[in-house]
Amino acid sequence: MALDFLAGCAGGVAGVLVGHPFDTVKVRLQVQSVDKPQYRGTLHCFQAIIKQESVLGLYRGLGSPLLGLTFINALVFGMQGNTLRALGRDSPLNQFLAGAAAGAIQCVICCPMELAKTRLQLQEAGPARTYRGPLDCLAQIYRQEGLRGVNRGMASTLLRETPSFGVYFLTYDVLTRTLGCEPGDRLLVPKLLLAGGTSGIASWLSTYPVDVIKSRLQADGLQGAPRYRGIVDCVQQSYRDEGWRVFTRGLASTLLRAFPVNAATFATVTVVLSYARGEEARLEGDAGSATLAQPSSL
Repeated sequence: MALDFLAGCAGGVAGVLVGHPFDTVKVRLQVQSVDKPQYRGTLHCFQAIIKQESVLGLYRGLGSPLLGLTFINALVFGMQGNTLRALGRDSPLNQFLAGAAAGAIQCVICCPMELAKTRLQLQEAGPARTYRGPLDCLAQIYRQEGLRGVNRGMASTLLRETPSFGVYFLTYDVLTRTLGCEPGDRLLVPKLLLAGGTSGIASWLSTYPVDVIKSRLQADGLQGAPRYRGIVDCVQQSYRDEGWRVFTRGLASTLLRAFPVNAATFATVTVVLSYARGEEARLEGDAGSATLAQPSSL
């Protein structure tokens, strides 16, 4: 569990630093008004944010995911590894179930963290801003709406995270085995990057429409009166007003983000675990037992 925690934290930090600008663009595209759209697409959104707010605007809300990384990655990689061991057999079904369990359990932290991130990404810049940071954002929401407000979007987060993490870990395991990721391979790091990045894309494609609904529910009421009564009402209103394409809004920036983020995350986790286990083997005088440590087969 200590190694799961260390490797998960390192991978999470790498992933967030690489991908947060894309996430900011995704959220702004998802929640912008259909009547008066502020951005014409992914590239225009990037350019507008940099022009109006500088590069730092792309990293608005970064503190929230960084604060939650320690707990989220410890839960994800610890839960996935322990669930897989408890199931007793390393099969594709068990890989999916272990990943799904990891995705479900981390929603307890992920949902409030993403709520704060979304609010910070959407607030106006300057001294008149509503929130000073992620903790201040959650504190204000708690004072105004209580615990229910802090957990806004929990149901949609569960609907997104549970199957997507199953797909995530299953895809990574299949790809690393197919590509033959073994210690000493001179192409090991590129293979890990390819497997991790592809896993991230597969994971997002599996549940992306649910992410659109989650973002809209968490941003609801921030810039005007609340519109949605729940998940079903949000789906119905969104489809009625904007058609089916609304459920793919921001997908391009998400997929652009998914590959480098998850490539960095999984490669970092695997390398850290492999190095740590290699050090353990060396200290125990059993150099021959050091093998590539994959998160999916802990």
